[in-house]
Amino acid sequence: MPTRTKVSYLDVRSPSEFAAGSISGSKNLPILSDEERRLVGICYKKEGRDAAIALGHSLVAGEIKASRVAAWREFVTHAPDAQICCARGGLRSQIAARWLFDAGIHLKRVEGGYKALRNQCLDVLVTAPQTLAIVIVGGRTGSGKTEIIRKFECALDLEGIARHRGSAFGALRDPQPSQATFENHIAHALAMFMPGQRIVIEDESRAIGSRSVPNRLYEAMGQAPILVVEQDRAARAARIYDEYVAESAGVVGPEALRERHLASLDRIKKRLGGLAHARIAAEIEAAFASGERDAHLLWISSLLETYYDPMYDHGLKRKASRICFRGSPEAVCDWITNQSDIRAMPRTSR
Repeated sequence: MPTRTKVSYLDVRSPSEFAAGSISGSKNLPILSDEERRLVGICYKKEGRDAAIALGHSLVAGEIKASRVAAWREFVTHAPDAQICCARGGLRSQIAARWLFDAGIHLKRVEGGYKALRNQCLDVLVTAPQTLAIVIVGGRTGSGKTEIIRKFECALDLEGIARHRGSAFGALRDPQPSQATFENHIAHALAMFMPGQRIVIEDESRAIGSRSVPNRLYEAMGQAPILVVEQDRAARAARIYDEYVAESAGVVGPEALRERHLASLDRIKKRLGGLAHARIAAEIEAAFASGERDAHLLWISSLLETYYDPMYDHGLKRKASRICFRGSPEAVCDWITNQSDIRAMPRTSR
């Protein structure tokens, strides 16, 4: 539930339901597996409610039931004020609550279940962006915008929620959440702020990987003042190398990372043009073959110069009237720290 009080949920829906959409603070410990739920659904359609309930109890009995209740009890030891959530606040949460009560644990159920929580999140996504004083942290690729965002509590980290770094090369090892989960977690984060509070958000396109920033939030971001982080290309290339090559190679391995970066380059081939694409692809291949840092800095710098910098500069020209400050990462951090009310700041560039 999107409130300023952190709430934990014991979500007893099936794994596939949870994957399709979940609420921040939820732990999925299903009462029925996907296959069990499928069988119960078939029985319900053919033989009715009572037969389906009986089948469910027969499928989740004995050691299976004991193990699921034990998992719930373990979760409750860490979240004693958790609430039980199923799809619509119906039979599954009722049965789970009863089984826990029999084990000496009393938990509240979420009235209306996940559907009700989802509707609350959708309401927050419509109303909250208009009540907050948003300021955008912008700058060319590699200028450290995400690092700045993550220094402040008054920040909404969209890339962190999306589990994606926002560019064609930004995929992470873990898959992105579903669109509904992405939206729900944004709503939860927005609801933690007070009306009128200044918050900082990184300059993002509508799409972060395969996830889309909710409409009202994106519209509010498109009207907000902008802080531009300025750093030279060499410093930005070095930061990108550390994050996208050195750190990533340690996670997925050099060969897998090479294939990933070449695939990412292929996705922007049309915009790059054939000659530039071929040149940068060859530079990537040579860099991974040699393993040398300077070789990697070459293809990264080529990509910044040929693709990312012109694209960002073009977009920033359309936003020039909204720029209220320019400076180094340290200067932008100081600006955020020292401003008490972004809405009162004159929109002048330095």
